[in-house]
Amino acid sequence: MSTSDLANLQWRKSSRSSGQGGQCVEVATHTTMIAVRDSKDPNGPRLAFSAAEWHGFTQRVKADHLHVRG
Repeated sequence: MSTSDLANLQWRKSSRSSGQGGQCVEVATHTTMIAVRDSKDPNGPRLAFSAAEWHGFTQRVKADHLHVRG
């Protein structure tokens, strides 16, 4: 997937974002992957994961296996 393909995705802010201007993540879906970026830097780096990788990551976060603090 090219960088221009990532730019043309429909991005949405995480439901966990507070709306207070703090740490916000935006997510976009494509037929073959899930993309993630920092909402404060929409033209900055973007990460892309397969659906299986993203599912595994979110399951580990939900189970607190990554020790993510909110």
